[in-house]
Amino acid sequence: MRLQTGLLVIFLCVNYSQAFWPWPFTKTHKHRQDPPPPPPPPPEPKISPVIFVPGDGGCQIDARLNKSDTPHYICEKTHDWYTLWLDVEELVIPMVYCWIDNVKLYYDKATRTTHNTPGVETRVPGWGNPEVVENIAPSKNSAGVYFRDIANVLIELGYERKKNIFGAPYDFRKAPDENKQFFIDLKELVEDAYERNNQSAVTFISHSMGSPMTLIFLQQQTADWKSKYIRRQISLAGAWAGSMKAVKVFAMGDDLDSFALIASILKQEQITHPSSAWLLPSPLFWKPTEVLASTPSRNYTMSQMKEFFQDLDYMTGWEMRKDTLPYSENFSPPEVELHCLYGDGLPTVESLQYKKDDIANTTPNLVMGIGDGTVNQRSLRACQHWSGYSSSEVNTLALQGVDHMKILSNSDALRYIRTVMKQP
Repeated sequence: MRLQTGLLVIFLCVNYSQAFWPWPFTKTHKHRQDPPPPPPPPPEPKISPVIFVPGDGGCQIDARLNKSDTPHYICEKTHDWYTLWLDVEELVIPMVYCWIDNVKLYYDKATRTTHNTPGVETRVPGWGNPEVVENIAPSKNSAGVYFRDIANVLIELGYERKKNIFGAPYDFRKAPDENKQFFIDLKELVEDAYERNNQSAVTFISHSMGSPMTLIFLQQQTADWKSKYIRRQISLAGAWAGSMKAVKVFAMGDDLDSFALIASILKQEQITHPSSAWLLPSPLFWKPTEVLASTPSRNYTMSQMKEFFQDLDYMTGWEMRKDTLPYSENFSPPEVELHCLYGDGLPTVESLQYKKDDIANTTPNLVMGIGDGTVNQRSLRACQHWSGYSSSEVNTLALQGVDHMKILSNSDALRYIRTVMKQP
């Protein structure tokens, strides 16, 4: 009996040890699982980078002088780089005579190109920098305010200068045929802005002559390239088909809407710019029989523009017209989404009326029509022509009583831009 009891105790101890004793290491250890990785950050919202394309007079120009002679004893012969445009102090008498000699161009009929006054070197500063077209006066003078208000609207939407707001300045004195490097550089700027902004397509915001400059650039690109890199163009007061104001410039000059400036003096440099010839009325929107100017004994029609320049005694103007005419005659659509905003309902020069038959060095009366005060209505509205021909969306908005420059700060225009730029 004692033997049986001992065996039972031994049996129970053995089984107990097998169940609870830690030797040998038979316990299975579970590996602790790593915490799940954090979720990826949300994708950076796509924001369409903006490139400002300015119009005539909408860019800064620097100059460096090393001249052998000057038109006036107060003019400097030598000077390191300085602001040639825009510095309003340079435009008052007598300094304006120095300025004219430094900014005007000379036409070479053999090469069909222009060059500066000998001893004058020029450059356009600030490529890619929006600030040089937000205010074209380096002093930030109020007279130079340009794309500033539009830039401020974009910043309120989360944009940043030089990150997704850019400027594309160029030598506005010259026409497209002498701005070929601008188009090359603009393509590189578009592609760079696209890559730097999460591969977001670019929006052009153009003004005045900048709109047809942008049009020419877009006409040069393939459909695939535009589909990838261009989101839209927003045009403000686009001089799509030229303007009668350019005829006025060749006839009598332009005072830049300033009482302190004299048109006949500024004319000396204004008529040397090929861009002035490019902005002459387009034959696609002015009929051959339409009268540009009249005297007591005759009319000068669109088809007689050569005679008009002959009688003005400035055939260089006609030569520059011939150089730039192919750009006016190609009005194929940009084939990108277009928003075409312009002012309307303001008196705008429609034709010139001379009191005498001799029109050289005489000041005509202005016969007024309708437009934005600078560009004629038919030219501003020319973008509507693409509605039936373009495969891309064309939107137009006429702003009654808004002039050519004030559209850049007009509350309705700014509100429209804000709404469009909120779209992906």
